[in-house]
Amino acid sequence: MKIPNLLRVLAALLALSALSTATNLKGTVKNGTTGKPAAGDDVVLLDMSQGMQEAARTKSDAQGRFSFNYEETGGPHMVRALHQGVNYFPKGGIIPPGTTTAEVTVYDAAAKVPGIGLTVDMLRAQSEGSNLQVTELWVVKNPSSPPRTQMSDNAFEVMLPPEAQVDSSMASGPGGQPVNSAPVPQSEKNKYAFIFPLRPGETRFQVNYHLPYSGTIKTGPRPLYATDHVVIMLPKSMQFAGGGAGYQTMSGGDPDANIQVITNVNPGQDLSFNLSGTGTIQEGQQTATGGGGGQGGGMAQRRGGPGGGLGAPEETPDPLHRYRGFILGGLAVALALGVFYVVTRPKPAIAVSHAVPQQSAATTKRAAASPPRADVPPVALAPPRNGDRLLDALKEELFQLELERHQGKISADEYEKAKTALDTTLARAAKRTSS
Repeated sequence: MKIPNLLRVLAALLALSALSTATNLKGTVKNGTTGKPAAGDDVVLLDMSQGMQEAARTKSDAQGRFSFNYEETGGPHMVRALHQGVNYFPKGGIIPPGTTTAEVTVYDAAAKVPGIGLTVDMLRAQSEGSNLQVTELWVVKNPSSPPRTQMSDNAFEVMLPPEAQVDSSMASGPGGQPVNSAPVPQSEKNKYAFIFPLRPGETRFQVNYHLPYSGTIKTGPRPLYATDHVVIMLPKSMQFAGGGAGYQTMSGGDPDANIQVITNVNPGQDLSFNLSGTGTIQEGQQTATGGGGGQGGGMAQRRGGPGGGLGAPEETPDPLHRYRGFILGGLAVALALGVFYVVTRPKPAIAVSHAVPQQSAATTKRAAASPPRADVPPVALAPPRNGDRLLDALKEELFQLELERHQGKISADEYEKAKTALDTTLARAAKRTSS
């Protein structure tokens, strides 16, 4: 082949290659509150390979549709829709290369949404020199129906102990990765507020702080919301006295920790306890207050005082760790929470219609003390469906997978492959169960 002809062939191939990198991404924005298309919302395409650089911007049309034409860079992208001042992302967050469709669900926002409460308030404490190091994790539930997002300058408020110095803080929306979010001091002493949306589902907040400690202290959570479970996690070497709060020791938890639990907590209830002695929870991982590698470590660096500094863009997914789940900050807190869920979650009824499911004494006592809530359906007496059993088994397997990764029993590559397969199976099982 002559050189001029060869050059023309190469030029044509290069042109075809350039055309092949052009991608058309189409999608819709749906209003989950009204069940209708969300028209007129700002929709932004972000290039994750360039540090969340804006690649394109448009608005959803009257049918909630949007479209982007962009050059494929080989890296992941993300779509962000802004509705009534709150950002929303597609399920899963990251859009892999070659994806051509995306759907974003948004919700109407309000300053106050009825039914906001806590699933768990977990406090992990250990001594470190002249300080008591504390990590407190709140799991906030938004069961609103129709679903709405609570958003204001004090969307979620917490009370910290007197003399608490905030070291770091973070938040994570439903299905999102943890991001830096600084609690803002309020006019009431020791009260802080997060300017972070409470979307339908569960939102997690975590604050790492320290208190001056001389070997004994009276402290404890200060609930502002109705809370299903309060969990206190301490080293075995420290002495715990719960006073009259009604704490109970949780069996089957971390063998190196003392875990105390109290259920059905009311706002303002006295949960104080006395703590004495010294010690740390010896675990084979870095804690939230001790730093960490990669992008997670940057969230746990100590800041000078309450409020800290500016954090990462709200709800920014981590493209390097897209499969790492909901672990917030210190793995000790997340693993203890997982153990607590596995131990205390209701067991499925296996008896037929007239048989009564077996209940623990604590469950019976709570049921007698608490009137039925309108938003909680009665316990079914019929046998659970196969899909329910499958969902329970998959959730158990996901927790075991996280535990094995924490213990170093599997490699990062094995973890990602197993997590991807479980996520896919769980989504399909959930879809079949709900249909």
